[in-house]
Amino acid sequence: MARSHRLSYRLLLLLLLSFETAPRFTSADPNDEACLKNLRQSLEDPARNLRNWTDNVFSNPCSGFTSYLPGATCNNGRIYKLSLTSLSLRGSISPFLSNCTNLQSLDLSSNQISGDIPPEIQFLVNLAVLNLSSNHLSGEISPQLALCAYLNVIDLHDNQLSGPIPQQLGLLARLSAFDVSNNKLSGQIPTYLSNRTGSFPRFNASSFVGNKGLYGYPLQEMGKSKGLSVMAIVGIGLGSGVASLMISFTGVCIWLRITEKKLAEEEEGKISQSMPDY
Repeated sequence: MARSHRLSYRLLLLLLLSFETAPRFTSADPNDEACLKNLRQSLEDPARNLRNWTDNVFSNPCSGFTSYLPGATCNNGRIYKLSLTSLSLRGSISPFLSNCTNLQSLDLSSNQISGDIPPEIQFLVNLAVLNLSSNHLSGEISPQLALCAYLNVIDLHDNQLSGPIPQQLGLLARLSAFDVSNNKLSGQIPTYLSNRTGSFPRFNASSFVGNKGLYGYPLQEMGKSKGLSVMAIVGIGLGSGVASLMISFTGVCIWLRITEKKLAEEEEGKISQSMPDY
């Protein structure tokens, strides 16, 4: 009887241990798996920094808070952060990235990624940080990005993005960092992104510089017709100064000629009066 109890105890212990190690061997969330697999397929990795991003790992990338993928961070068995910065990555951003529905931070900065920013990012409803800066991204910024209501950071500087800045981005109440400098953007800066907070704008000029077609506060007011450059203003100032000097000099010369003529006439009159009559 005692031997039977000991055997039952050992079986129970083995069962508990198997449950403890089970998460490593269970399947991942199918959404995360599709997200990671398609992202890897859309990216080119000439430096082989993503050599461990394989199908075997995609099927189970997380164990609790532990990640088995370089650049990925897990939270309770789900991917919640992707940071693939400065890895010489090329290719494009997969629209299936939106399948990582628990993603809170996406940082693909300082690579050579090209193509559009997929509008499907709008489905990352938990996204708080979006950093795609220093790449070769083109196309327009999707207004649907404003549906990511928890966004605190949008950093898109040093790309080739064109078109206007969507007005809707100004409605992101949590937005505390915004940078679209050094792109090819055009149009007026949205009012809600440039609103003053006390004496200061919500985002200063450094967030918008390097876009020739952008105008409005907090950049120097340019209007729809291109404003005068600093050099042009200096040139106009110098030209005005030279013109004023020329006019003044001409006026003085004319006054001197008139005065000289008048004095000569007066002197001639005096001489004629002093001469005797014959």
